[in-house]
Amino acid sequence: MSGESMHAAEHPFRIPQSAVHIQVPATSANLGPGFDCLGLALALYNEIEMCEIDHGLEFDIQGEGAAELPQDKTNYSVSAAQCIFDRVGYVPRGLFIRSVNSIPMSSGLGSSSAAIVGGLVAANLLTGSQLSRDRVIALAVEIEGHPDNVVPAILGGLVIAAVEPDGPIINQIDLPPLSVIAVTPDLRVSTEEARRILPVMVPRADAIFNLSRTALVIQALTRGDFDLLSRVMNDRLHQPYRKHLITGYDDVIEAARSAGAAAVVISGSGPTLVAFAPDHHSEIAQAMRQAFKQNGVGSRVWILNVDRAGARLVDDP
Repeated sequence: MSGESMHAAEHPFRIPQSAVHIQVPATSANLGPGFDCLGLALALYNEIEMCEIDHGLEFDIQGEGAAELPQDKTNYSVSAAQCIFDRVGYVPRGLFIRSVNSIPMSSGLGSSSAAIVGGLVAANLLTGSQLSRDRVIALAVEIEGHPDNVVPAILGGLVIAAVEPDGPIINQIDLPPLSVIAVTPDLRVSTEEARRILPVMVPRADAIFNLSRTALVIQALTRGDFDLLSRVMNDRLHQPYRKHLITGYDDVIEAARSAGAAAVVISGSGPTLVAFAPDHHSEIAQAMRQAFKQNGVGSRVWILNVDRAGARLVDDP
């Protein structure tokens, strides 16, 4: 981008017709035993509008993180967009970005991945869609470092992914209708801290435990078999170490199960907890929120359908 000037928007911008408007879903990664390989897209969205301007870098950030997100080249959407520009050899004169964010930051619901994906997809569209979807996915995984958030954010639905040197191996899995309860406590869990506390080596028995249950979690979700899900959505690789970062964790899990949840997992690195159940979603949500409250922690609750479309262009009226 020409020039180094940047400032936050102080008044509503009139977006030119050449702007692109992208909607990106939240994601819940890991799903218990599927550490760093399973992810589910959820119907809670960040939106990004991007267009080229005459010079500089300008922002209008609304919603979650409006007072915290960087408004310079370090913004995830900007740095992701720059990766596209570099790949296709395009130098924009300047860039304007409007973000309307509904995904809470540092929550384990993929806000960073949504910003990265939004920047990649918007910039690719601005430059004539020169990169294929597979190349955009590979670039997203390269930027994020693991596939379990960015891939479902791009594709939607339930995704299982493995990273290979020549690009990720991805399988998008069909699901029956499914709604989940997401409860985000008023806590901040750093992704870096949540990864730092994990052991470098794990016992063979724990690895086998997770491998077998990951396969069964996929089977349970595709069948809508909540009885099976309640038996297999367990983990030994990350949740036992991360639960101590979430005040009231054990009480909230017990409250959710008592109210009818088949399974409850830490979403990503937390602190959001996601509960799976065939029904009684409102009762489960209320029970979880009350359990957090009894531990002196406020929380927000969503009952969310699975997003099946992934990142997509919004047709403005």
